[in-house]
Amino acid sequence: MNLPHHLLAPSPTASTPASALLLAQQLAGQFAATAAERDHAGGTPKAERDAIRASGLLGLSIASELGGLGANWQQTLLVVREFAKADSSVAHVFAFHHLMLATVELFGQPEQWQPWHEITTRQNWFWGNALNPLDERTISRRFDGWYEFSGQKSFCSGALDSQMLVVSARQQHSGQLVVAAIPTGRSGISVQQDWNNIGQRQTDSGSVNFEKVRIENNEVLDNPGPLTTPRSCLRPLLAQLILTNIYLGIAEGAFEEARHYTLHEARPWRAAQVDHTHEDPYILGHYGEFWVGLESVRALTDRAGNSMVAALARGEALTQDERGEVAMHIAAAKVAATRMGLNLACQMFEVTGARATHAGLRLDRHWRNLRTHTLHDPVDYKLKELGEWALIRNYPTPTFYS
Repeated sequence: MNLPHHLLAPSPTASTPASALLLAQQLAGQFAATAAERDHAGGTPKAERDAIRASGLLGLSIASELGGLGANWQQTLLVVREFAKADSSVAHVFAFHHLMLATVELFGQPEQWQPWHEITTRQNWFWGNALNPLDERTISRRFDGWYEFSGQKSFCSGALDSQMLVVSARQQHSGQLVVAAIPTGRSGISVQQDWNNIGQRQTDSGSVNFEKVRIENNEVLDNPGPLTTPRSCLRPLLAQLILTNIYLGIAEGAFEEARHYTLHEARPWRAAQVDHTHEDPYILGHYGEFWVGLESVRALTDRAGNSMVAALARGEALTQDERGEVAMHIAAAKVAATRMGLNLACQMFEVTGARATHAGLRLDRHWRNLRTHTLHDPVDYKLKELGEWALIRNYPTPTFYS
């Protein structure tokens, strides 16, 4: 459960992608006020999720003709990044909500996903994730007109306090992956509050149990299905791009906290022979390195976001090579964001000093959140993919992680 904290101030609702970013900045300021104590408490960021519900931002990436704000993915990711500066757990569940909306659109047919999108905007539904294709403990059995799912899934970010889930299972005999979208409250589904990791502590990324859960045929996303066309293969790239923006947002938030502490709390080292910390040449050198790193990752991440927008606009005409180019842009940005973010979240203590390690400040949460999140899939394999492209011009084979 959350620690008691101030009630979030009521906010106006967003009506355009531009107003969405301004509203996200306002909400992020409120979330930041309790981010450190909520990180310590763990559990569900219920008040923050409800504030997002009330804001209209759950419809950010949904088409305007379906009641949403009609933002493209670069505009959506700028909002994700804004949240991540203040609270990377809230950014995580918010971003995965939009990833699930994209999943049903890329894997399914309009007659499936359009009603889901429309009711999401009308009823402020939150979507959660119980897909995790690496966890194969959930088994699907086929019956006449429906499926049955039984088993367990781990790393189910945002499943708690959601109205809809994207789920997957392996067919009992063929081993084929079955992906579906179903209500979280369906009989046989139980969401476990068993997430207790060192970082991303309010993402509710625990497990979900399925006990003879009935899945109707029209809830199964099998046309075109997962990873069957270049367009459907954009879904894992969206996931990677989301992670990259969260990493960058965490680094930007860590930078701002370090800067404030350096300017207002830190004391100059005696050997520097200066009156103020901001006059120390070594401190200035660190901040120069931080800024170069942030600017470089911003450029790579924005390039990747814009290439994703262009690829989605191609629709079914997207080619494998065009998809591969997007994959390379995102892989480069993700590697750079991982390295820069982890370095900044560690080196920030070089510019804040020993007193900044006081447990009450919880400045270590930036490193813990990044370290937890950047292990989502090994960055070494992103470098291998980039190396294969740089040396022999091979694009990566599409998987749920590349």
